[in-house]
Amino acid sequence: MGSMLFAVALPLALGIVMFGLGLTLTTGDFARVARFPQAALIALVCQLVVLPALCFGLVRLFGLDGALAVGMMLLAASPGGTSANLFSHIAGGNVALNITLTAVNSVLAVFTLPIVVGLSYSVFLDDGAGIGLQPAKFLQVFALVLVPVVAGMTVRRLFADWALRMHTAVKVAAAVVLVLVVVAALVSEFGAFTDHVGQLGAIALLLCVCSLLIGYAVPRAFGVERADAIAAGMEIGVHNAALAITVAVSVLGNETMAVPGAVYGFLMNIPAAVATFLFARSRRTESAPVSA
Repeated sequence: MGSMLFAVALPLALGIVMFGLGLTLTTGDFARVARFPQAALIALVCQLVVLPALCFGLVRLFGLDGALAVGMMLLAASPGGTSANLFSHIAGGNVALNITLTAVNSVLAVFTLPIVVGLSYSVFLDDGAGIGLQPAKFLQVFALVLVPVVAGMTVRRLFADWALRMHTAVKVAAAVVLVLVVVAALVSEFGAFTDHVGQLGAIALLLCVCSLLIGYAVPRAFGVERADAIAAGMEIGVHNAALAITVAVSVLGNETMAVPGAVYGFLMNIPAAVATFLFARSRRTESAPVSA
């Protein structure tokens, strides 16, 4: 895909995904953090601190460097994807907590993404500037992440019945758009993908598996209820690959950095689906009547 088409199509594609997210949100979703303070706080610490550290370790372990390493860190710093809600619902998680975490993470990402990527530039590209906290790039991230979400929330508030009717259609459209974004990113940088497919595939799978485990096990260790821990696991384990790809291309101007997000966007469905199946099966086992 040509750079000009990429520059126009990616923000539009992400806008559809984030607008669809906005249609599912109300201001009450942000206030709901008070209802799940422990689960929300633990999940946010895992998302914002533990996962970037984990990803950094994996990148170092597999010897990834340069733009691809920055792309992996960008992915790790991205908030949960909207498909986390679906996985959580099937697995028996607290979907209300998922929605809350997605909403809060999407807002925080405006501030955390520039910090993580700026530090990654200084480590992997010997460039302390990167995205940093430059006002223009900060505003680009703000526009990519929050503007379509706020637009969706506004439509939900003004036209609630229409928003509810369109919810399924928009989710399907967002899923299709995500697939197209992933495929376009892989095709655009096919050479970088084939040269590093082993490293990228291993890191992407390990990041997803470890994220799911951390997201579930850490809250459970702190006494969080099972349904809330499942929601946290799915939220932390399923990242917004479309956002990572779009920021890489449209904000950072580096298509190579989009490759890790594309690889992850394809592979993360495997461990996420396996985890969903295992959670759902264990729930049925627990709820099954015990024979006399």
